[in-house]
Amino acid sequence: MLVGQAPGKSEVEGRRAFAGRAGRTLFRWLDRAGLDEPTFRHEAYIAAITRCYPGPSPSGRGDRVPSLDEQAHCSPWLDAELDLIRPALIIPVGRLAIDRFLGGQPLDRLVGRVHHSRVRGRRATLIPLPHPSGASSWVNLPTNRVLLDRALDHLRTAFAELGVGDSRRATRQSA
Repeated sequence: MLVGQAPGKSEVEGRRAFAGRAGRTLFRWLDRAGLDEPTFRHEAYIAAITRCYPGPSPSGRGDRVPSLDEQAHCSPWLDAELDLIRPALIIPVGRLAIDRFLGGQPLDRLVGRVHHSRVRGRRATLIPLPHPSGASSWVNLPTNRVLLDRALDHLRTAFAELGVGDSRRATRQSA
């Protein structure tokens, strides 16, 4: 299960998660981790912290970050999705999703590492990724690129362990 921040304008217009520029970057990363976009979309459930497009950022760069009130109003939806999907692997993408599952630590302490936690009463593996939008400069720093590469290596291993994309495996856990 991949959890992003919120739908963007491209997602609303195309009615498909991660359909814009940030999505193209995200799916390039996931391809590096071993799953192309069609396979990932087939094998993984994609959710978000909030359900509605929050509108453009006042700065003009990217989308507005959903307010705490908006996040709280949408939280029951995400909780219900987590209860239904019961993912063994959660990929929180971006600050809001990472904070939801792993707390407010600096990204350089979280990205590039595998985390194990109880989510909605179930054990889950979490492998966070930075936000793939061009509005985020975090990934442009060389030390942070190394952390992204480590995260993608961890995802490759997790995908293999879950049998994601491997149709020959009879039993699979959900991502």
